[in-house]
Amino acid sequence: MLTRFKSVPSRCMRAVYLDNLRTTPRNLIYHAPRKPASNTTFETHARGYVTAAGDPVAFGQRHVTKGIGRLTDAIMTKGEGSYVHFHDGRRLLDFTCGIGVTNLGHCHTKVSKAAADQCMELVHCQCNISFHYPTIRLIEKLIPVMPDPTLDSFYFWNSGSEAVEGAMKMARTITGRQNIICMQGGYHGRTYGAMAVTRSKTSYSEGFFPLMPGAFSTSFPFWHQLGLAPDTPEEELVRLALYQLDLVLKQQTSPSDTAAIIIEPVLGEGGYIPAPSAFLKGLRGVCDAHGILLIIDEVQSGFGRTGKMFNVEYSGVRPDIMVMAKGLANGFPLSCIVSRKELTDKLKSGSMGGTYAGNAVSCAAAVAVVDVFQKENILDNVNARSKELIGALRNLQTCPEVGGNIVDVRGQGLMVGVEFASPSYPAQDLVLNRSAPRGLASRVAERCMEKGMLILTASVYEVIRFIPPLNVTAEDLKKGCEIFAEAVKEVIREV
Repeated sequence: MLTRFKSVPSRCMRAVYLDNLRTTPRNLIYHAPRKPASNTTFETHARGYVTAAGDPVAFGQRHVTKGIGRLTDAIMTKGEGSYVHFHDGRRLLDFTCGIGVTNLGHCHTKVSKAAADQCMELVHCQCNISFHYPTIRLIEKLIPVMPDPTLDSFYFWNSGSEAVEGAMKMARTITGRQNIICMQGGYHGRTYGAMAVTRSKTSYSEGFFPLMPGAFSTSFPFWHQLGLAPDTPEEELVRLALYQLDLVLKQQTSPSDTAAIIIEPVLGEGGYIPAPSAFLKGLRGVCDAHGILLIIDEVQSGFGRTGKMFNVEYSGVRPDIMVMAKGLANGFPLSCIVSRKELTDKLKSGSMGGTYAGNAVSCAAAVAVVDVFQKENILDNVNARSKELIGALRNLQTCPEVGGNIVDVRGQGLMVGVEFASPSYPAQDLVLNRSAPRGLASRVAERCMEKGMLILTASVYEVIRFIPPLNVTAEDLKKGCEIFAEAVKEVIREV
C-alpha cells in the first residue's frame, strides 16, 4: 500500500536554499543553486521507505548526496547528437558534452552499436585474469595516432582521476623518487592523489586534508597568475614561468627527489588557457636534464578537442607518460595511461590493476570512436567550426553593447574560453573593473540555459567555456553563438 505525505514546509526549505545561496563559492563549475520543489508529495511504500513515483526530482534532491553539484535539477531523458532532452519537455543545445566526454555527440550510432554488439559477446573480463579482444583492437587503433611513436605501452582504467593516480604511481616507482610538480591552475581529479596536484580551485580539496604528500606547484605561463596584463608577450610569460620552476627545484623539491612534472597542455578547469609551445619545450628540457618524467594530461584536451588528436602535437614535445579519458569512448567510462615500454617494463607484475579497468564494452566503443574520427573527417570539422566560433566570440567582444565586459577570448579548436570583466578580482589584478557587473559568467550561463543551451563556467575567474560536439554542424554552432550573444547583452543591460 502506498501513502502520500508532504515534503518539508516550503518556508523552511526556502530558508535553507537562501542560506546555501549565500555561502556557495563564486563561480563553481555547476553554478545554479538547487531550488526545492514546491508542494512536493512523496509516495511511501508500506514498509516505510520513500519511492520516486510521486516526484522523481524531489526524490533525487532528497536522496542523492549533497556533495554533487548540478547545473540543473531536471532529469535528462535522452541525448541525440548536439541536443539533450529533459523530463519537463525541454530540448536544449548541449555545449557541455558532459564536460568534454560526448565529443562525437550523444548516442553516436556507430559507437552505440559497437557497445551494444559487445554486450552480447562479453561484458566483463577482469584485466588481471586475461586479455580480451576489444583491448587488443583498441591498442592497435591507438598506436598510429599517438603524438610520438615511442608511446607504445597502454594501461586502461575507468576515469581521468584514476589515470592520473596510475601515472603518478608509475612515475614514482620508475624513478625511485617521490615528489610531483604540478601547475598552478591545473585540474587532475578528485581522488586523493589527483586532488593533491589539482590547483584550480580550493573548493575541490577544502576540508579533505591531509592530501597525498610530495606535491609541489609552479607557475603556469598565464598573465592572470603572474599578475601581468593580458597583452604581455608570450615570450615573457614563458620566461617568468620557467624561472619560477627553476626556483621550485632549488627551494622546494630538488631534482633528485622529483619523479615527474604533470601538466595539462590546455588548462581545463583552470580557465581554458593553452600552454605556449616554448613552455612545453622548456619543461621537456628540464626533465631531460634531471631525469624527471613529463606527464601530459590530455584528459580534456585529447581526442580531437583542440583540432589535433592530442594537443601536445602542436608543440612536438614527447611525453614520457600521457593520460587520456573523457572523449576516448564517447560516454562509456574509459581512461588510458600510455608510456614507453622501456619504462613500464620496470613495473612489478601485479602493481597495476582494477576490477573494471579496461572494460570490454568501453573498449569496443573506443575502437568505434577512432574509426569515426578517421571516416567522418572529425578534425577537419573541428578546425572549420573553431574559426567560426572564435570569430563570432571576438566580434561579440568588440560589440558596443558589450562595452568592454569581455576581456579575453582564448583556446584552441573547440576548447574555447570567454573571460568577462569583474569587480571582484583582487586589487592587484590588472583587469579588475569595479564598474563591471558582478558574476557575469554564472549569470550568462544561467540565461543561456533559459534560452535553450547548456554551457559551463570554469576557474576562479569569470570564464565560460565552450565545449560543443566535435561534429557540431555550422548551423548548430551559429545557433549556440547567437544564444550566447543574446544572453550576454541581456545580462549586461539588466545592471
